[in-house]
Amino acid sequence: MKTIGIGFIGAGDIANLHARAIHDLAGAKLVGLWNRTREKGQAKANEFGCKSYNSVDQLLSDQEIQAVFVLTNMETHCEYTIKAAKAGKHILVEKPAASSIVELREMQVAIDKAGVRCMPVHNYIYEPSIERTKSMIQSGKLGEITQFYMMYNIHHADEIRARYPGVIRQILTHHSYTMLFLAGEPSKVSCFSNTVDKTLAPQENVAMANIQMQNGTLSHLCASFANDDHAGDPWTCIIKVIGTKGSTRYSYRDFVINERNGAHSQTYHNYPESIKNTATHFINRVVRNGEDPLSSLQDAITCQKIIEACEISVKEGVHVNLT
Repeated sequence: MKTIGIGFIGAGDIANLHARAIHDLAGAKLVGLWNRTREKGQAKANEFGCKSYNSVDQLLSDQEIQAVFVLTNMETHCEYTIKAAKAGKHILVEKPAASSIVELREMQVAIDKAGVRCMPVHNYIYEPSIERTKSMIQSGKLGEITQFYMMYNIHHADEIRARYPGVIRQILTHHSYTMLFLAGEPSKVSCFSNTVDKTLAPQENVAMANIQMQNGTLSHLCASFANDDHAGDPWTCIIKVIGTKGSTRYSYRDFVINERNGAHSQTYHNYPESIKNTATHFINRVVRNGEDPLSSLQDAITCQKIIEACEISVKEGVHVNLT
């Protein structure tokens, strides 16, 4: 089996999980990485046992690399994705895939012109439980889908959330993509947000959206960095699909390890496993076998429309029609 060489553009916290996934995957090798801060990049390269490059161009010119993971901040995803495409590399790009619909369309043009594959990261849809839910929906076993819910309540310390955009872009992006995968195309969006303690970070840390899908399904999306949920059957991260003939549930709380994992007070094992599933799907099925990803740039455009509609709804206090 030919080894697929991988390069990382960016070496932040999420790089640790992607590196672990590649390390555990037969036929894949992390060749090297570039990071904006040279010292941090070298430290991560030492930790991962790979090269450290002086520039993105140097990484992209390495013929040992067939695919790159774009793991930088959202504002640079478009630039690095287009550069990687022009270099003939397949691309996995972390979420949110870009800052705007315009950027996503520019990325799509570059991908199509280069003839490479690009897979936005939306790790929930690569979880076996979510793929099983999709199969049950498509087979009609759940009947007509009436409701979709996705809740997220994981406290993030101020110094951590200050590095992120608000929860609408940081978390509801995940929710929107999962909803799109399971419930269909959106029609109308209404969203509210709140910022609990604005002393360090003014961006919202609580948001809720109600969405009607084109097929009539009603969706409720909730995200909070302001609090944990320690009640019985907590809504730490939970996805529920309800139909006329049945229902399904996915929860972070089904697999918990009592040790800290980055911003999380415990290790919700589904999270690192979902990153591993995503990287594995990209390397083995998209890059190696030439299959289409479950998450496309066109889906990312629809997702971005939902996020921008949420922001308009919050700002103007209106329902936003997407059709």
